[in-house]
Amino acid sequence: MNKMIGVTLLTACLLGIAAPQSAEAKTAAGSYTAQVYASSLNVRDEPAKNATVVGSIKNGARVTVTDEQHGWLEVKAGSTSGWVAGYYLKKVNRNSLQSSASGTSIASKTNTASSTSANASSRTSKATVTADSLRIRSGPGTQYKVLGSLKVKDTVTLLLHQNGWARIRTVSGETGWVAEQYIRSGSTSSSTSSTSSTSSISTVQHKGGLRGKLIVIDPGHGGSDPGMLGTTYNTMEKDLNLHTALYVRDALVAKGARVEMTRTRDDQKPTLARRVQMSQALRADAFVSVHYNSSPKNVSGTLTFFYSEADDLKLARAIETRLGQGIGLKSNGLSFGDYHILRENRIPATLVELGFLTNPTDESIVRKASYQKKAAKAIAEGVADYFK
Repeated sequence: MNKMIGVTLLTACLLGIAAPQSAEAKTAAGSYTAQVYASSLNVRDEPAKNATVVGSIKNGARVTVTDEQHGWLEVKAGSTSGWVAGYYLKKVNRNSLQSSASGTSIASKTNTASSTSANASSRTSKATVTADSLRIRSGPGTQYKVLGSLKVKDTVTLLLHQNGWARIRTVSGETGWVAEQYIRSGSTSSSTSSTSSTSSISTVQHKGGLRGKLIVIDPGHGGSDPGMLGTTYNTMEKDLNLHTALYVRDALVAKGARVEMTRTRDDQKPTLARRVQMSQALRADAFVSVHYNSSPKNVSGTLTFFYSEADDLKLARAIETRLGQGIGLKSNGLSFGDYHILRENRIPATLVELGFLTNPTDESIVRKASYQKKAAKAIAEGVADYFK
């Protein structure tokens, strides 16, 4: 699947969300600010580890990211521009940047905006989170940025209600918006302080491994959407996705998990929105989307995507660690992915790319059931690790 040519083009061409845009529109839509988390990060002239180093960026520096390709990010920082390894960067929330520059907190901005809304009503009370993972957003809608997440039984203070969304304050003092349907008025005795609440709930959630957990497995594409076609053997991605996903299902069930799949047949093609809705209607504990990759470059290996830096990243890292231990192809690590099935999912979600169908060697390997079973076993073990 051609996910390496930029967020908007990837979304349009592979996942079928929107029509292609102009080059100028793609750059504007896909760019964001990120912070460097490495003592000294090399900047290269191409998205490859053996490419020429054209500069370096210090730890803590903020850069503008304009493109993504197989785990590499194209960045600009002052007069330095080029490609860096994506796992050394973390996306910086837009509201955090604005509040830092103006000296105004996100909370006060939200107060100002909300107080002028005719559809908003304000009352202060306590509420308890009922969803296993509930995302906190910067505004009352799924189009707003994710600021963090809450766990089931977390207690929050309700500050405002607006069109099915609630503005809340967490026990640690953070403010934001959550979907009102996933909170219940009243608090629980388990959340007694900002330090003990989060850690104790996390322990309860993950205790016992996979037994009883409900995992949604999403074989990408399907029906009239074949996904990527292999350039050497004409392998159809949608078939590989389904075969591998079925192996993942079997491996998870063997570990005691309950598994639901977004599709089980070749002719099925659920919409992206339906795939997300399914995971939320089932109150699932995790969501894993299975894909195979493509790139105009001669690259090889797996890549694991996340959206939220809270639960998504933890789940993605657990799976990537297992994939990196050896399944027949190298791991290219973790990468931020602004994809509908990750961005709109309220449960921990990740998307795994299990090889490049544009690479003759990769394609010859991933076609084999033995490889698909190894990849599936690694994914299942990674999911189990996440819940330990």
